[in-house]
Order: sequence, then C-alpha cells, then structure tokens
Amino acid sequence: MSDYRRVFVPGGCWFFTVNLLDRRKALLTDQIEILRAAVAATRQSYSFEIDAFVVLPDHLHAIWQLPPGDSNFSVRWRLIKTRFAKSLPSTERLSAVRAARNERGIWQRRFWEHLIRDEADYARHVEYCYYNPVKHGYVSKVGDWPYSSFHRDVRAGLFPADWGGDVKAVGEFGERA
Repeated sequence: MSDYRRVFVPGGCWFFTVNLLDRRKALLTDQIEILRAAVAATRQSYSFEIDAFVVLPDHLHAIWQLPPGDSNFSVRWRLIKTRFAKSLPSTERLSAVRAARNERGIWQRRFWEHLIRDEADYARHVEYCYYNPVKHGYVSKVGDWPYSSFHRDVRAGLFPADWGGDVKAVGEFGERA
C-alpha cells in the first residue's frame, strides 16, 4: 500500500487537484451549480478563502487559504465531494469494492495537495489554474473559460482581461503527464 504523507500547516495556503473517477465524463461543468452549492455549503461550516479556482469537465484545481490555527483541508474536500455526490442521482457504475463499501463512483478517492511555499510558488500555481483550460484545449484564451475565478481576479485588477499566460508548467500539479 502507498504511504501517503500530508503536511499540515495551520493557516496554510494550498494548491489542490481533484479528479472525477471517470475522467471521460463532463460532470463537473455539466453540474456546475451543484458543485458551487457544495463548495458554498462547506465554506459555511468550515471557512476558507478561495484564492483561485478553475473547474474543468473532469477535474478541478483550487488554491485555498485556511484560517489561522486550522489545517484540516481534508474534511473540507470530503464534505464538498459528499455534498456534490448526494445531489446527483445514483446512475454511475460501481466496482465491487465501492459497492461493498457503500461508496459512490463519482470522485477519485484522494486528491493532490501542495503547500504553497512562497510568492513565486503561489504565482506559478495561480497561473497554472487559470491557464489549465487552454492547456487542455477547451478554449484558446484564458478569459473564454467561464468556470474560473480568473474573471473575479480581472474585476479586482489582478490580471488584465486579455492575460494569456506565460505559464511554464514546471513542477507537479497533480495531473497525468
């Protein structure tokens, strides 16, 4: 069995990649309002700041800032995944293991997390989030992707509306090569 080691830093800033189990589905964008409601409900019970968020059809990337003294990002992801899954009809195929455990077949069990270390690391991960729909060929311009906090950051003056990114994807971001 794999040895998963997570770093827990109270009040830390984290980059995440979270994937659907069936990466051929477009469930996250098809059900974007359900996902938004799951995130909002979770933020009500376990607060966190969203620094960046991009939702693609089969996976998402996020950067969160946790409150001082709090390092429990896992409970937040568990709640988001559970709330999202419970809002959908049970039509997915289940493996024998998932059926025996009474699990849904929507999300991959784990997620990728990375503790943001400094301003350069932060900037690289925010840019990676925003450029991801272009990288995957969904749009040709960052601003054309509707499921991204990029638009919020443009309104706040943090990015120009025509930002295209000079993204050099150096590092690991929790995606398949």
